[in-house]
Amino acid sequence: MKMSVMNVRRSRIAVPAVALGLLALSACGSSNAADGKDGGKLDVAASFYPMQFLAEEIGGEHVSVDALTKPGIEPHDLELGPRQIAELGESDMLLYLGGMQPAVDEAVEQSSVANKVDAAALTDLDLHSAGDGHDHGHGHEEEHGHEEASGEASDPHFWLDPVKYAEAAKGVGKALEKADPDHAADYTKNTAALVKKLEGLDKDFTDGLKNTRTKTFITSHTAFGYLAERYGLDQEGVTGIDPKAEPSPARMKELQQVAKEEKVSTIFFETLASDKTAKTLAADTGLKTDVLDPLEGITDQSKGDDYIEVMRANLTALKTALGAK
Repeated sequence: MKMSVMNVRRSRIAVPAVALGLLALSACGSSNAADGKDGGKLDVAASFYPMQFLAEEIGGEHVSVDALTKPGIEPHDLELGPRQIAELGESDMLLYLGGMQPAVDEAVEQSSVANKVDAAALTDLDLHSAGDGHDHGHGHEEEHGHEEASGEASDPHFWLDPVKYAEAAKGVGKALEKADPDHAADYTKNTAALVKKLEGLDKDFTDGLKNTRTKTFITSHTAFGYLAERYGLDQEGVTGIDPKAEPSPARMKELQQVAKEEKVSTIFFETLASDKTAKTLAADTGLKTDVLDPLEGITDQSKGDDYIEVMRANLTALKTALGAK
């Protein structure tokens, strides 16, 4: 069952009329995918880092990738100016995650680019253990967790599950083959190489998290639902899907109880959102803090230069926090 990937309480960003005019003109004047405007390369506009990584890894030397979300920008907050919208309309392919970024959805809807690839359609986004993970009997699902059930939000972070990310990679590979058949063999080869890396990553997570002291981890917001479901873990979020949400005093008290009962040692925060609340909870409970990166973007603070490296850093952090044996 397909679901809406994101519907956080965030107003949609209107695209200025002048920007739509530029978009229409640029789309009419764009070259076809086989020609490309950048030295014969296929021009791919990728909405944010997980899409950029797929395009670069699979496209290799045959693509020129423009990331709409620059390093350090929280993807959900992205706003597109007229120039960015016009450049997007000149692309040969748009690779995005529908429902993740309202401004991108708006621009894609208005664009005349022929090759539009929505990663949400490339894998199953039906997260069975939505919200904060499994309930430990603390009764928090009514107040805080399971936003999906109430229609507030669902988890878009499927790329944190290497298996689902590999499924999306296969879909992107096929889309590139169709858009640029002259280099289809290379896209097929690159897709297979990336999928192999992701399969190795999945095995490392499976083996590394098989035997742990606890299965529960606490994060600043619930971005790790797919990862938790894949590897049999229980995610407890200080806030829900929206990283800017503020937890209630009752939720903070509840998490202190969860930490004690589930033998939690570490409160995780991330690089692109405020760590204030997570550190406050850690101080109140006497627990350690560490980074668990949702990989929405690579910055100077990231523990790695690309998706694979940061995911391995996440695995190391989880093994330490969960007491892997």
